[in-house]
Amino acid sequence: MYNFFVTPDKREQNRFFISGSDFNHIKNVLRMAEGEEFFVSCEGSSHLCRISGFMGESVVAEIIEENCNNTELPIKIYLFQGLPKSDKMELIIQKAVELGVCKVVPCEMSRCVVKLEEKKKKSKKERWQAISESAAKQSKRNTVPEIMDVMSFKQALEFSKKLDILLVPYENARGMAATKEVLSKIKSGMSVGIFIGPEGGFDESEIALAESAGALTVSLGERILRTETAAITAVGMCMLYAEMNLE
Repeated sequence: MYNFFVTPDKREQNRFFISGSDFNHIKNVLRMAEGEEFFVSCEGSSHLCRISGFMGESVVAEIIEENCNNTELPIKIYLFQGLPKSDKMELIIQKAVELGVCKVVPCEMSRCVVKLEEKKKKSKKERWQAISESAAKQSKRNTVPEIMDVMSFKQALEFSKKLDILLVPYENARGMAATKEVLSKIKSGMSVGIFIGPEGGFDESEIALAESAGALTVSLGERILRTETAAITAVGMCMLYAEMNLE
């Protein structure tokens, strides 16, 4: 079943009015008709709706069942991703959103090959945010994860101080037994930050800074992973732990 996102101002009593690109997608691409059903997500809640008609440039969606189909994790995952080369960031964002992250923070780190010019950061962020929304629709998320402004590593660490737990997958970390111990510290309602290095990995000084900020290094296994694989694996690991152990 399809899923669409709206802002609170698009609701009137028991109806949502869906306009813009979603109106065109519903009416002209999907060719949906009166009586067909889909989910509408608004302010973190999902509602089962039925098309009751079309009014001008809006789809009128009648609410059948409120606050249903909750797909969000019992924890908040923040992905701090070292800027990768080419279009890898798009893949990382897409898969991280599907797996349940709440925010993605692109980070400039010592070994990043990519150095974004200031004038390009805005257009990149807009592109990444569109990918997040598309992935959220596809995976039936209740919210669209925010793609934040590009930060330096130090800025990202400062931002992460408000989170409950910081994880840094690092090839020199202790084994999986220690990783299991770290994951056991995660409780329902917590915020978890995950720092992923770029293609060249973390500089040792960055690991030292992260540990001084309270970050815990973890292992993702015996193999060395590409940055995009590490991001997906780390987020997936936290997602699975949360959904298997937390409510």
